[in-house]
Amino acid sequence: MHAKLLIETSDPADFEYIIEEKNSKEQPTVYIKGPYAMATDDPTEANKNKRCYCPGEMRDEVKRYTEQMINTKRALGELNHPTSADVDLERACHLVTELVPSGDNPNIYIGKSKVLTTPSGMIVRSLIQDGCSVGMSTRSLGKLVQCEDNSDISKVQDMRLVAVDCVADPSFGEAFVNGILESKQYVLDNYGQYVEAYETFEGSLTTLPKNDVESYIKENILTFLEKIKKKI
Repeated sequence: MHAKLLIETSDPADFEYIIEEKNSKEQPTVYIKGPYAMATDDPTEANKNKRCYCPGEMRDEVKRYTEQMINTKRALGELNHPTSADVDLERACHLVTELVPSGDNPNIYIGKSKVLTTPSGMIVRSLIQDGCSVGMSTRSLGKLVQCEDNSDISKVQDMRLVAVDCVADPSFGEAFVNGILESKQYVLDNYGQYVEAYETFEGSLTTLPKNDVESYIKENILTFLEKIKKKI
């Protein structure tokens, strides 16, 4: 099944920063809390990326992410979005500790994250303590289906939440990190894992050898097909 990497960003102004100080000798614990995700069936309520997430699918995916990632303390997020669907431990800056429906609207999910003491986490801590605004942006895989009654709106199907990343708002919306990374195609296998077969194949063709180009391309095509034949 083919899927695109989807990025959805919330307004940093909606987030609160909690600093818990135990004593003067210990480093304070910093938390970020706010709306991490939203679902709707109504195209008129689509997000600023003109996408709608099915409430039922979102509910099931949040449940899966909570059970498999949050409860096992593996729900790590990075500082800024990477160009891959992988979560890089070296770039981890926070750990999602909860993701629950809002009391006012069950289709809005409020998350809370503990800012880590990793190098990237220390950058986030410093930004918050210096009065800067940071927010959270979901990174997920999914298929886009155009709405029949509104060609500008897409519905997301088969969503799989990969991570929630920490981002900064540059204060001009059009330039904000949002939208689909169109060049990234992923394949999901039966276990819900993804492989970047397309990206690897594309990268292999960016630099061609001076000699025997035909054999080189043929070899990479065969390698590409071998990687995906059991994944589709």
